[in-house]
Amino acid sequence: MIQESWADRFARVMGRLVPDAITAAIFLLVVLFVAALVVGNSFSTTMDAWYRGLWMLLPFTMQMTLIITLSSVVGQSSLFRKMVAFLARMPQSTNQVVIGAVLLNGLLSYFYWGLGVALGPIIAIYFAREAERKKIEVDFLFLLATVWAANAVWQFGLSASAPLLMATDGHFLKDLIGVIPLSTTIWSPAAIIHEIVFMAALLAVGCWLMPKNRRPLSAFPEANKLADPAPTDETNPENLSERLERSSIITLIFCAAVAAWLWHHFITKRASLDINSLNAIFLLLAFLLHRNVYRFTKALQHAILSAWPVVVIYHLYAGVAGLIQHTTLGEKLAGIIAAVSTPYTFPLMAAIAGTVVSFFVPSSGGQWAIQGFVTSKAAMAVGVSVQRGMLALSVGDHMGNLSTPFWAMIVAGIARVSFREFIGYGMIYAALWFVIGVVVFTFAPC
Repeated sequence: MIQESWADRFARVMGRLVPDAITAAIFLLVVLFVAALVVGNSFSTTMDAWYRGLWMLLPFTMQMTLIITLSSVVGQSSLFRKMVAFLARMPQSTNQVVIGAVLLNGLLSYFYWGLGVALGPIIAIYFAREAERKKIEVDFLFLLATVWAANAVWQFGLSASAPLLMATDGHFLKDLIGVIPLSTTIWSPAAIIHEIVFMAALLAVGCWLMPKNRRPLSAFPEANKLADPAPTDETNPENLSERLERSSIITLIFCAAVAAWLWHHFITKRASLDINSLNAIFLLLAFLLHRNVYRFTKALQHAILSAWPVVVIYHLYAGVAGLIQHTTLGEKLAGIIAAVSTPYTFPLMAAIAGTVVSFFVPSSGGQWAIQGFVTSKAAMAVGVSVQRGMLALSVGDHMGNLSTPFWAMIVAGIARVSFREFIGYGMIYAALWFVIGVVVFTFAPC
């Protein structure tokens, strides 16, 4: 019998202790509602804050539903499968499987966070499937957690929410801090050093902690099915409607319209990549890769199961976020931490504040909206740059992302496993991310 490692024991215990996202959201609602009353907010103000927050993520919820669903549709296409399968065939050992899958998802995440969230589980599945075929021993759940951890690099990548917002003229803190160029945030020496060090550490720890009692992909039938082509049951068309559904011309007309909008968005307007334009790209790719409406629809029906966690959970967390954003609770929490800071302890304090708030506000943009003013004022007061405070806060933000059920539920929904089965491993990587981040943003030039 193979002895269980400390990492396996930790993951197992955490899986038993961590509640599901809905239970956690309700628990946090009660705690913060009482806390808001204790710090001086009236019952009426607190109730209004919760209700205002409850529905403030309606557009974002649909955006996330689409990005997860459409990326899954893309992942079901034969071309995407062939590309990932080609890359998955390259590794010849357990360590090479970990390295290949992690680097691929890290690269996608650096360009856009949504790619890492939506496609990371699919990458882990394909690499695990190929490893099992070649009799390379890989624990699928551990690989899934490690690949998911690579998504953290987006915090200092090309879609980093707070740095992009602060680099935009007219942002909500312009009068306080001005416009902060990206050269001093995501392209600063500190941010670059952090990305390199974290990825190197992630790969080393991922190879080192691979469980000895390894569970192959085949042990998870629902996840294993995702590596199989989605059933289409395509038959010869018998009437006009069926011929239209299977017509490539219809698809090309629609794709031409989407492509024209993308040209207008990126070339004519010179707009940047955002969630809506990313979804438009995924929609275009999904139709092109499946070639007709019939195949797209069948893949969509198969993919929609991946997006179920976000439909309700986002609103529950949004209500909790409303209590922080629309009462004095969030500012008091961050203000207390900032008040006890020094230039050398401020990055740690900012990271802790980011971690605490991320448990309640699972959104980097929402985190900065709540804490941006307080973090900036505190940084100025203790004599450190606003950029250092912003990046340290992002460290804490993703510490929460890796260790709370909110995002784990989404990853688990895509991979068709229980989030409790791998969130414990995610907490190990969360601690790794946090320690590296605090050290780097305390001492590295920024």
